[in-house]
Amino acid sequence: MPASADIRIVPAQSNPARRDFLTLPLTLYAGAPGFAPGLLMERAAAIDARRNPFFEHAEAAFWVAYRGNKPVGRISAQIDRLARARHGADLGHFGYLDAIDDPAVFAALFATAEDWLRARGTRHVQGPFSLSINEETGLLIDGFDARPMLMMAYHPPFAGAHVEASGYAKAKDVIAYDYDVGPALPVDSIRLIERAKADLDIRLRPLNMRRYNEDLRIILDIFNDAWAENWGFVPMTEAEVTHTAHEMRQIIVPELVWIAEIDGEPVSMIVFLPNLLEATADLDGHLLPIGWAKLLWRLKVRGLRTGRVPLFGLRQRFHRSPYGAAVIFMLLDALRRSGAERGISGAELSWILEDNWAIRTIIERIGGRPYKTYRVFEKTLAQPS
Repeated sequence: MPASADIRIVPAQSNPARRDFLTLPLTLYAGAPGFAPGLLMERAAAIDARRNPFFEHAEAAFWVAYRGNKPVGRISAQIDRLARARHGADLGHFGYLDAIDDPAVFAALFATAEDWLRARGTRHVQGPFSLSINEETGLLIDGFDARPMLMMAYHPPFAGAHVEASGYAKAKDVIAYDYDVGPALPVDSIRLIERAKADLDIRLRPLNMRRYNEDLRIILDIFNDAWAENWGFVPMTEAEVTHTAHEMRQIIVPELVWIAEIDGEPVSMIVFLPNLLEATADLDGHLLPIGWAKLLWRLKVRGLRTGRVPLFGLRQRFHRSPYGAAVIFMLLDALRRSGAERGISGAELSWILEDNWAIRTIIERIGGRPYKTYRVFEKTLAQPS
């Protein structure tokens, strides 16, 4: 669909355009039950090549769509060399897709991003990834009124149809599960754990803040091994993990991050992050003038009641093994117990590939229910003749 003549697409390079790029969702989605604004300073750092180690192996461009002087949409385009090395030298991504309910705006945004990607040898486009599959993944297509969650994007119901109208089709869905941490594990799961413990020396330990960096390297190593064969997998670099860990250190609760060892070897892990959006929802993205005081009080005094498990993995050699299943149940139970002790009432387990039935079955056995679905789209670009 040709772009309307009154739509301008402007690179988000000047300070005003970058500000519009960052603040647009606050205007578009204000009042939506499933949306809560994060901190603009964090979002600004995420797209800053000097501050985000993603750019050590990638390049990206960002644009804002204007009608007159009013911002009405935004998009990014990325080339990730690590993704190309694993999934094809002609792969490119789009992300940060937000716009008003207007097909012309979506068409203009996609045309701009696709031209940029095509000029860099891209034939196959996937997204949205903001900025990578290890950050915000997919476009929300179900669960629009579900609670907002840390590092999980919000999109309105009309967005999916506009993406499809621009020539994109489903590549893969990913599922977010809502998990009530109160109920105990099912009896059959407890028996599985007891049998595994009778055969193997299985031990669980929380994150050790005194050896924080060392434990982070262990978590990274398990993650990159556990997820290596998953659809779309791109390894996380040590710089990315170190950066994220530094950013999250003030909110990490050691007793909500667990590592499982078999015969002394780390084989599995689970990482729970408190849902910062509970504390920032009414700050409109800003910590000044009194946002800092509100945030610190909510984190340190009132506490947060929900959170997300963004990292959860088991080394590949234990996949499809009863011992592996037992370790996963043990980690989930450790998280459940320690979370309940700290006033955590609900956890989001996300995201899970739609066809990862091994993990989906385990989550549903302990009472998890799918409550949000995100879709990754793909398109083959027409090449100039």
